[in-house]
Amino acid sequence: MNKLPLIIKREYIAKVRNKSFVVMTFLSPFLMVGMILLIAYLTQLNDNDKKVIGVLNDSSYFSNEFVTSEATSYINFKDISLAAAKDSTLSLGFYGLIYLPDEPNLEQVAQRAFFYSKDAPSATILDKLENSITGRLRQERLREMGLSPKEYAEMDRRYNINIETFDGNQNIKGINEIKAIIGGAFGYLIMMFIIIYGGFVMRSVIEEKTSRIIEVIISSVKPFHLMMGKIIGTSLAGITQFAIWIVSGAMLLFIGLAIFDIDPASLTKGSGMTPGVANGANVDVDALTQNIQLYAQEIFDLPIFAMLFFFIVYFVLGYLIYSSIYAAIGAAVDNETDTQQFIFPVILPLMLAIYVGFFSVFSNPNGPIAVAFSLFPLTSPIVMLMRLPWGIGEGGVPVWQLITSILILIGTFIGIVWVAAKIYRVGILMYGKKPSYKELYKWLKYSS
Repeated sequence: MNKLPLIIKREYIAKVRNKSFVVMTFLSPFLMVGMILLIAYLTQLNDNDKKVIGVLNDSSYFSNEFVTSEATSYINFKDISLAAAKDSTLSLGFYGLIYLPDEPNLEQVAQRAFFYSKDAPSATILDKLENSITGRLRQERLREMGLSPKEYAEMDRRYNINIETFDGNQNIKGINEIKAIIGGAFGYLIMMFIIIYGGFVMRSVIEEKTSRIIEVIISSVKPFHLMMGKIIGTSLAGITQFAIWIVSGAMLLFIGLAIFDIDPASLTKGSGMTPGVANGANVDVDALTQNIQLYAQEIFDLPIFAMLFFFIVYFVLGYLIYSSIYAAIGAAVDNETDTQQFIFPVILPLMLAIYVGFFSVFSNPNGPIAVAFSLFPLTSPIVMLMRLPWGIGEGGVPVWQLITSILILIGTFIGIVWVAAKIYRVGILMYGKKPSYKELYKWLKYSS
């Protein structure tokens, strides 16, 4: 009689009844949502802390170049000395003081301008001040060349190239980056799930091996069935925990944002940038609204259901491959300390998939590096998910690559399970000997 379902049930129940599993299942959403709410609150608080800068303008070349914004306001000092302006800035608690001296020409004013502050100033603040002075210098130089203020304003107007597909659909700048981030988030979830729950499988094997319970179990169960039961049972427990996290986390986040009156957009604030609008530029409200609608439409048009479906497919196949390796490692050692020499080579492909995959997909989702990593079985569960936001078929991931990737994963899983089962069968009863790669190779040559 096949006892695999009984082993799966035993492993699943043992895992979900574990006190630490139950506590973390229900506590983790509160911790994660609490962290998100804290970040949102601190970001909002930081945005409300407007920096005040004093301006002592002794020159005749500057008038309204320093414009108050949401993050910065400017207070002009009149008819006082530089020393008095410094004292006033300190006593009033201003962020700093910009001083523009009285010089015969604008070039000398710019060269001898100073910004005084108590501590090292923010690079963002300095960039804004330098941009204001640079803009005034450019305007003056062009005026000397015979350009009127109106001509200068027209010349300095920002230009955005129109983007459109060959089918006539309007495109928007930055959508590829958004797609890469969404795909990267899916890939990162798989990587974390594999590392966390693969470690559960390994520790479960080590615990049973060190307590000698395994000697009793394998008297009535084949080692292969025991290994597969642990992998599948632990994965089902992990999926249960993950589903609870997603549902409860979403509900808690929605409730928390409503209770604490936190604007979700505060998580993306801080740079002072709006999609398609540069700092200090004149904002076309209609164009901005249209841009936001285009971004929302592009995100809505992503193949969400296909991404979710293949997320499950690649998660299951990727997890089965890596958890088989973790089970083999657990069977080969006597304690977690001895696992360190084997863990890094396992985690390395996952790290490679995240970093190399992200940057290759970010620049060219159909480039040779992205394609190669999405077909290589140890990295494809992550990299292929990063490519899927571009769609399946024309313009996205070719169907043949998707099918090939899945077939390679299935073949790799069968091969790795065969190898892991041979190591597991021998290692599960080996005690008191620290294994090496040479020793593992010997175990692979043992006959069934």
